[in-house]
Amino acid sequence: MMETIAYIGLAAAAAIVLPRLVARLELSRAKHPSLSGHARLARRIAALIPFYGYREEAFFRSDRAPDEVAAHRRAGFMRLAQLYRERFPRTLQMTAQAQPAVSDLQFTTAYRVPFQYRELVSRHLPIGGFAASSAGTTITDLDGNRFYDLSGSYGVNVFGYDFYKSCIAQGAARAAALGPVLGPYHPAVACNVARLREISGLDEVSFHMSGTEAVMQAVRLARYHTGRSHVVRFCGAYHGWWGDVQPGVGNPELPRETYTLKDMDEKTLRVLRRRRDIACVLVNPLQALHPNSAAPGDGSLVDSARSAHFDRSAYTEWLRRLRAVCSERGIVLIFDEVFVGFRLAPGGAQEYFGVRADLVTYGKTLGGGLPVGVVCGRKDLMRRYRDARPADICFARGTFNSHPYVMGAMQVFLERLTTPAVRALYDGLDERWNARAARMNRRLTEAGAPVRVANLSSIWLVYYTQPSRYNWMFQYYLRAEGIALSWVGTGRLIFSLDCGDADFEAVVERFVAAAAAMRGDGWWWSDAALTNKAIRRGILREMIAQRL
Repeated sequence: MMETIAYIGLAAAAAIVLPRLVARLELSRAKHPSLSGHARLARRIAALIPFYGYREEAFFRSDRAPDEVAAHRRAGFMRLAQLYRERFPRTLQMTAQAQPAVSDLQFTTAYRVPFQYRELVSRHLPIGGFAASSAGTTITDLDGNRFYDLSGSYGVNVFGYDFYKSCIAQGAARAAALGPVLGPYHPAVACNVARLREISGLDEVSFHMSGTEAVMQAVRLARYHTGRSHVVRFCGAYHGWWGDVQPGVGNPELPRETYTLKDMDEKTLRVLRRRRDIACVLVNPLQALHPNSAAPGDGSLVDSARSAHFDRSAYTEWLRRLRAVCSERGIVLIFDEVFVGFRLAPGGAQEYFGVRADLVTYGKTLGGGLPVGVVCGRKDLMRRYRDARPADICFARGTFNSHPYVMGAMQVFLERLTTPAVRALYDGLDERWNARAARMNRRLTEAGAPVRVANLSSIWLVYYTQPSRYNWMFQYYLRAEGIALSWVGTGRLIFSLDCGDADFEAVVERFVAAAAAMRGDGWWWSDAALTNKAIRRGILREMIAQRL
């Protein structure tokens, strides 16, 4: 009798424990097998990495290049340093004066290159943090140097800077009579809501102060209406700096209700089908260019393993399958279009990929050049209270939500989105930018430079075809040739859609000239023993030596 009871007890325990173990195993298999897919491990390893910097001799031959190559590099480096001093004096002076009191400048300076090279680069090749003017596809610094701007203002500049200056000026004129009154809405709000409903295909709209806030509200609404706790995000994707969507390095707290899973993977779909705690899935369509890889800044460019490739049909099929699973399981599918919104198509990523989301977040360019965040969603998901339970609410406000000047600039932006001139920019958009990327790659091949580009329409990424520890130097040669980049360097180039053939050809000439100069200065020296794996092993040995 007792034996029978024991067997029954074991069977009952197994019935409880085994499904949990299976679910846990499925979740582990759906995580990307890299540090960016395992937040806890990434934080632990980050805490073990010691700081160390190369002295001048080691700086130029950290890849064990011959003395004559190191001498070439040193000469090229110092030549660039002299050029920077002569060409950018006022801009660099103001940056140096401001940097001790501006934490953002300190951070971007420290993480513009791999940390081992930081000291010498910061001393000899400082980057100016100020600009005087912009026009169309260019930006001008305090010394009158005109650059072709490939920073895209981090995604804001879709149609050229003159476009946004005009949106801001006209929007301010429309809002001037009301001024900075907060609380009552400016009439522009009603127009903007109507247009955003048309664009998104969704029922309701809420306004916020930034893309990060819009994502916060979308996730909060999903949790509120599903009664579930967890957010699924994909490995490498960026959704702002809010804690729940930024696990791992960079977040002092470890999010406990976030699953970071593999993009474009059947194991992820299995987890979504099986688990009952998932409130929403966040998709950043930019990840179609580099699935499961984080934003590829030059500060982490320690070798040439970085790569990218965009397969529109494959990513579209992935989104369709994701949509089907979310519908089946009652999971809220959120498209975070803060970065790509209106760059891929007038209707955003939903139109471009032909897949509808339950909630969509917008920001960046939508404010007509001013800061904004927007959530569009289904009526049932946007509601912030329950009729039957009046104390059960989902609160979200913000002092500057729907600011009259922002709403005015947004109204002008949305009106212009329908004009023939802007619509013409979308005609043959993919074909035009794919052809331009192909032309750039042909020119780089002809120049013998181990540099290539991959693109998602007008968003480009630079990658390298030959193992090297010095690819991050390319950003400084590009700047010397008159190309402005964001602080992540060659990891993301963002063209405005108004970039004409003449301007693009000028960018190509400068880009290829920079690659030729860098190659001539010996930074892309190659050797049979210099593989990406050997580079990473060498860095690991250096770190271990510093810890001992």
